[in-house]
Amino acid sequence: MARLLAFMATGVYDEALPKQNGAPLRLVVPWKYGFKSIKAIVKIRFTETMPATAWNKMAPSEYGFYANVNPAVAHPRWSQSRERILGASIFTPKRKTELFNGYGEQVAALYKGMDLAKYY
Repeated sequence: MARLLAFMATGVYDEALPKQNGAPLRLVVPWKYGFKSIKAIVKIRFTETMPATAWNKMAPSEYGFYANVNPAVAHPRWSQSRERILGASIFTPKRKTELFNGYGEQVAALYKGMDLAKYY
């Protein structure tokens, strides 16, 4: 099965993308959790340094820029080692979280040489 790293969406469910979903254009990053994905594109700016985000400003020890890539490193307040699939019943057993959210083959090279215990 081919997996995409990221793509630009202009629509959803065969309709134009509505404003509440980031219209007119939204970057979709399926291998990152929703809190790490952008919601709407306002402008594009290239920088030489890592930008601060709302999440890592609010709680830098909890939401690093590369957050949730390494389930072996526990979040400061909860474990990332097990997950329940979105849409599953609360009674559905959790499954083991995969490294890089299951996209290791596609994205592991992006993290080559990084300390994934620090930049989890």
